[in-house]
Amino acid sequence: MQNTRLSGNSSRKFDLQRIVVLAVVIVLAAVFSIFSRDFRKFSTVVTLLDSFYYFCFIAIGVTFCLISGGNDLSVGTGMVCYALIGGFCITKLGLPTWAGMLVTIACGLVFGVLNGFLVSVMNLPAFIATLCTMLITRGLGSVVCGGAVNWPARSSPNGWFRNLFKLMVLNSSGKKTPVPVGVIPILLAVIIMSLILNKTRIGRYIIAIGSNKEAARLSGVNVVKYQMSAYIISGFFAGLAGIAYVCATTSSITPGSGAGLELDAIGGAIIGGTSMTGGVGSVFGTLLGILILTLLKNGLPKIGLGQDWQNIITGLVLIFAIYIDVLKNRKKA
Repeated sequence: MQNTRLSGNSSRKFDLQRIVVLAVVIVLAAVFSIFSRDFRKFSTVVTLLDSFYYFCFIAIGVTFCLISGGNDLSVGTGMVCYALIGGFCITKLGLPTWAGMLVTIACGLVFGVLNGFLVSVMNLPAFIATLCTMLITRGLGSVVCGGAVNWPARSSPNGWFRNLFKLMVLNSSGKKTPVPVGVIPILLAVIIMSLILNKTRIGRYIIAIGSNKEAARLSGVNVVKYQMSAYIISGFFAGLAGIAYVCATTSSITPGSGAGLELDAIGGAIIGGTSMTGGVGSVFGTLLGILILTLLKNGLPKIGLGQDWQNIITGLVLIFAIYIDVLKNRKKA
């Protein structure tokens, strides 16, 4: 009975945190809209969402690793590497666009399996294991592709894939206007992965491993299998992020880029309520956390604050979120 009450209290506190994060999203959007006329433009919203898509995808995957008590530092450079290889298969090897997209996702799955093997089977610390694969993916794209790769342009016959995240429709004046339909796959991903995390065996076991790995093992949970599953999910979403990156943001992929994106993904998950020590997290909370960081990155320049101030303010927000997580862990102890 006591454990039930504690669980209920923890759930209510977590729900309260998500409400607070949602309120912060609304306040930030209101402040930037009041102080910047440019921020209220539809084009700004489209630009904001373009970067939000791939940030959100990699953060959803990282959330599962964090909840399991681990981490994944390879998602940033990995996202770029997978998109490079997928684009190379299209433009250099002549594969259909859909096949190149599948290759992009498959590369993510391969590295997800590799990360899971290193962490769950070889028992390497997640920080070290994924740091190593981050370095591998940073160089692998260049070795395989030999340089920058261009995915098909929207105007080409193979450019249909760009409509998955941004449709171009004619407005009343006869000009083409972008419609950010990418919110649909993002919301579907959030709903599906929330259900997997909270309503399925794989999700419950990932949470259990993050809460107490040894207790989960003694309870009969196949720790290796389900810990590896968290990294496979992360790799899969890094592959999806690679597709979103080229669909909505750019046509040219440069080898060796993407470093630092993993920090935004991890930061967004933590802001959204996912604990760095594992056992607690929410996919919906991660979506809100990434939305806060995206608003800061796009809104601060609109009110005249440069890159340095953006980094400072984002760092302060992360410090506050991490401190809240530390306080929650102290109360648990």
